[in-house]
Amino acid sequence: MKKFTGTGVALVTPFRADGAIDYPALESVIEHVILGNVDYLVVQGTTGESATLSEEEKIEVLSFTKKINRSRVPIVYGLGGNNTAGILSALDTIVFSEIAGLLSVSPYYNKPSQAGIIAHYEALADKCPVPVILYNVPGRTMSNLSADTTLELARHKNIIGIKEASGDLEQCMRIANGKPEDFLLISGDDINTTPMRSIGAEGVISVIANAYPEIMGAIIHGNGEYSKKGTFSLLDINPLLYEESNPVGVKCLMEHLGICESNVRLPLLKASKELKNKIVSAAGKINTNQFYSPHLE
Repeated sequence: MKKFTGTGVALVTPFRADGAIDYPALESVIEHVILGNVDYLVVQGTTGESATLSEEEKIEVLSFTKKINRSRVPIVYGLGGNNTAGILSALDTIVFSEIAGLLSVSPYYNKPSQAGIIAHYEALADKCPVPVILYNVPGRTMSNLSADTTLELARHKNIIGIKEASGDLEQCMRIANGKPEDFLLISGDDINTTPMRSIGAEGVISVIANAYPEIMGAIIHGNGEYSKKGTFSLLDINPLLYEESNPVGVKCLMEHLGICESNVRLPLLKASKELKNKIVSAAGKINTNQFYSPHLE
């Protein structure tokens, strides 16, 4: 699945001050990241504030993204939850034309056993008409997809990879060591992408690529030294993006860069003045002109 081996961007959903979706701003975001040479778009992931969008809004955002994208890059759609039957039912409402894959977060809140997680994903993959990418993010779900669970699910013909955001490099190494050759290990942490690449990760689904697609392109497509240079440039700003929860920080950064406004939906709040000042200061130290797209040469 070469289409998922580069930089995927977990698209933000821009809002107006009144909370409505800002579609002109969403168009600007999509054009910004595509021109910045991301390899695919991820629609309605955590960064897109999918938890606060209605089902109608999710369909509208997906349809709008398809229209603006014009098939230039693949689209991955985010659909996950802790009600397996509900997810299976939701599959029937999605128009899968122009959708290359489905990203599905591990069930949260219920805290299922590893066997329950396997059964959940197998039911989803059996029904889903496009390939499924697992998403492990214990910091949000409060349960971990163990390496053994991931490797068991990797045997399913319609499960093609995992977005690994556990931050556990040993776990990732066990996945890399035991996975089928065509199963993708995808970094789910921007700052860990370079070390993840060193053990066999083949891409990233990125938050900061909303703001700096060129830098993530350098990290993914550059040689070892260039990849490190890109990673090191993000060391100061990356933790700030999560200080008051994602996507509060990246939206604050994007407003500073003139890409879209920083509005979020409750229960999230816009970045505090203190955080905004830190983000603006850290952004001032980043020179995107030193990064280019080596894979286009």
